[in-house]
Amino acid sequence: MAVSSDSTFALALFHAFPAPLAKRFCATSFRPFPNVSLQYLNLSSSSLLAARCYLKSRVSEAGVSMHVEDELNNRRSAINPFHLAVPVHDVQSAREFYGEILGCPEGRSGKTWVDFNLFGHQLVCHYVPNYNAESSANSVDGDPVPVPHFGLTMTVLDFLQLAEHVEANGIQFVIKPHIRFKGQPGEQWTMFFKDKSGNALEFKAMTNPENLFAKYVVNS
Repeated sequence: MAVSSDSTFALALFHAFPAPLAKRFCATSFRPFPNVSLQYLNLSSSSLLAARCYLKSRVSEAGVSMHVEDELNNRRSAINPFHLAVPVHDVQSAREFYGEILGCPEGRSGKTWVDFNLFGHQLVCHYVPNYNAESSANSVDGDPVPVPHFGLTMTVLDFLQLAEHVEANGIQFVIKPHIRFKGQPGEQWTMFFKDKSGNALEFKAMTNPENLFAKYVVNS
């Protein structure tokens, strides 16, 4: 997958990595881009993924360390795992969705329940006859967000890879992958889809991971 231009590539870098790292790479590889504003960025996931893959191939030339993503992954693994139990209408369908499609390793199980390792957290699916989740919608930056829902925050690369994987497996998005809160502290990639029992899941990736718990009021 080719990157269309140096400027597109540079803009993608500012979404994939913290600004200081992106600026350093741009300065050593092409030319400085000191005034890039994320609010003007409107890239497809394929463009961002292409830039990210291209960066990997050139990192040794540019002398840029890739420790940032490793640090984020280490920080994620240091968090205490949460435990979440959700109802499902069929245990085998849960195995197909969480185990086969999302790739969550299976843990303990009984006739009416099954544990999964959901990216380092414990998810338990409990059988409830004829269950079909119902949800309401709450507007968030113009999106009709289903409530209740659960999910995870990820790195941008992990998010894009998951989005492609989910789509390739025929899962319909409730809210397609896109960036919301552009130019604000809460700027993030987000997507929503449902499991086979109608439980809503959200996966997101902050463009600046340090802002995940930033306190500010959203006027939307």
